Amino acid sequence: QVQLVESGGGVVQPGGSLRLSCVASGRIFSIYSMGWYSQTPGKERELVAALTSGGSTNYADSVKGRFTISRENAKNTVYLHMNSLKPEDTAVYYCKADLRPNIALRRDYWGQGTQVTVSS
Repeated sequence: QVQLVESGGGVVQPGGSLRLSCVASGRIFSIYSMGWYSQTPGKERELVAALTSGGSTNYADSVKGRFTISRENAKNTVYLHMNSLKPEDTAVYYCKADLRPNIALRRDYWGQGTQVTVSS
């Protein structure tokens, strides 16, 4: 069984910073990519940032230059460094991993989400 556990959310003032962490654990054969998505009430989940095993990154236009995604492969951990936070960044942030738990299966796994609130 694969689990993704996020941490690091909280309340921060505009202009502040947070670092989100996501650890993938359990039976993992290989990981293709890990990433972060955000969701606000009444809206669909949207990509914030993703990082492939080869090192390619993809960012939403709204976070380019402010957020950075990084990964510790040996720990199956992905981070989202969030700087210059704005009130519109307020959302629940979900971690997603595209991985193989065994050689025969490849699928997406999601974490439970962590709330980020940017408010003065």
